[in-house]
Amino acid sequence: MGNRVLVVDDDAGLARALSINLRTHGWDVTTAPTGAAALDAASASHPDVILLDLGLPDLPGLDVIAGIRGWSRVPIVVLSARRLGEDKVDALDAGADDYVTKPFAMNELLARLRAAVRRAQPAVTEEPVVEAGDLRIDLARRLVSRAGKDVRLSPTEWAVLEVLVRHRGTMVGRKQLLQDVWGPAYSSETNYLRVYTAQLRRKLERDPAHPRHILTHPGTGYRFEP
Repeated sequence: MGNRVLVVDDDAGLARALSINLRTHGWDVTTAPTGAAALDAASASHPDVILLDLGLPDLPGLDVIAGIRGWSRVPIVVLSARRLGEDKVDALDAGADDYVTKPFAMNELLARLRAAVRRAQPAVTEEPVVEAGDLRIDLARRLVSRAGKDVRLSPTEWAVLEVLVRHRGTMVGRKQLLQDVWGPAYSSETNYLRVYTAQLRRKLERDPAHPRHILTHPGTGYRFEP
């Protein structure tokens, strides 16, 4: 069973105490005090599980979860002083696998970490940064640049691009793409796809009329070709 854990907490004293306890119980520990550092560490150290505090100084914890979920299925256990039910629901909906409230018993936390690792599929599915020609797509930070210049995408444009990039090199069916981005109720709204793929081509392709990366399979779906 994997034993690499990334501890994300801006409380240096708590992070140190957790590190000592986790190492005593056989875990290989990496720590990060901020959301940005957590995203970097997640891609660099490929942990088997992430222990994440929601109250970070630079990024909301939910944004960190979303950033990691853009490229990885690594289990995330939230460790937070927030006890309200809606906070737990928001974290789980964002992609967390478990939620532990402070204060906590160390033996329970260890059991939850072990359980999260056992339930997990292979944690890291791909590298978080994808390069295609002069495009650079950072799945973790949800950033896109073309020829070194940042490209602004709307949340929906990003959602469409993310699905295509995660399945790059293979065709994504229209129904699947609609459901992944808009939900099951929109599985027949193919006009949405025409509009948003056209917008992405205008922003990302050198020649939108003759795209190299965002390709159409007539009548069936779309493909991102790196």
